[in-house]
Amino acid sequence: MTLINALRNAIALPRFALSLVSGCTAVLVLIPAVGHADDTSIRFQLDWRFEGPSAPFLMAEEKGYFADEGLDVQIDSGSGSAGAINRVASGAYEMGFGDLNALVEFLAENPEGPGIQGVYIVYDGTPAAVFARKDSGIESPADLAGKTIAAPAFDTGYRAWGVFAAANDLEADAVEWQNVDPTLRETLLTRGDVDAITGFYFTSLLNLEERDMSEEDLTIMPFPDYGVPLYGNAIIASESFAEANPDAVQGFLRAFNRALGETIADPEAAIEYVKNRDGLIDVEMETRRLKLALESVVDTPEAREQGVGSVDEERLAQAIQLVADAYDLPSVPSPEQVFTSRYLPAQEARMLFTSEGE
Repeated sequence: MTLINALRNAIALPRFALSLVSGCTAVLVLIPAVGHADDTSIRFQLDWRFEGPSAPFLMAEEKGYFADEGLDVQIDSGSGSAGAINRVASGAYEMGFGDLNALVEFLAENPEGPGIQGVYIVYDGTPAAVFARKDSGIESPADLAGKTIAAPAFDTGYRAWGVFAAANDLEADAVEWQNVDPTLRETLLTRGDVDAITGFYFTSLLNLEERDMSEEDLTIMPFPDYGVPLYGNAIIASESFAEANPDAVQGFLRAFNRALGETIADPEAAIEYVKNRDGLIDVEMETRRLKLALESVVDTPEAREQGVGSVDEERLAQAIQLVADAYDLPSVPSPEQVFTSRYLPAQEARMLFTSEGE
């Protein structure tokens, strides 16, 4: 019996796969592609394109950390944090990566809808920031009064503007907003058509620099630095999937936590997993984007003290109420609806930073 026939009988390779076999080497290459029938499949939706911050997810997939946990994970790029939440809610994905504030909004507006919970906080603070032209005379939040700010309608900074304004003794209607396409936001600021924009810190800053606008030309006001206690993006899960597959969710978080630790230790190496997924990325830019994300919203005093991934219950309750007020939501979800810590790795495993800041 030939080797090919033996393999056909032993593992029932599909006919199209066998047609590709031209020798023993090719056969041996194909064998590992046969998955484990008992692996739990998870479709995972990112919030955005394959960029620097997606490195730990892609690393966990490529290095086999998910497979080590008995998981078959499919990671897809996204088109926005709210979109990730909607796709998990629809059942198209079991888990995703989305803005916790958008999750609060979804739960408030869909009280009878499918349950979705945050299960691991990745961005301990919202990445939202105001970027203003210094030549517009803007040096502080008070200077924004009477100015024009541009942002897409779905932008977190725009949606949570009321929280930022209240925290800085500024009337919410003291500025004029322009609802713009996200691809035009930074261009409008660069051209001087608007005085300021809101956007994710590690996205808009790099976009502005690409357009020859340096940090020296800007006044940058990250929301967390200006009194806004909102959380940012979290790993989210379908509640029905998590309850039916608690070991799978726990395994996913262990694998991600493992990869996040390696990403923090060596961002340059981690970017290679993003490049492997999208060979057209600008490696230097995405490495910087990853480092900015880690420095600004992952490496926080709370994460150093309590470990990454978890929430402070009092802060979460406050954040939910602030979002409900700012978004004028019809109801206020409970902290238990928004986030659960039951699937988190042990705190010791989540201490990815030293408390001394080393």
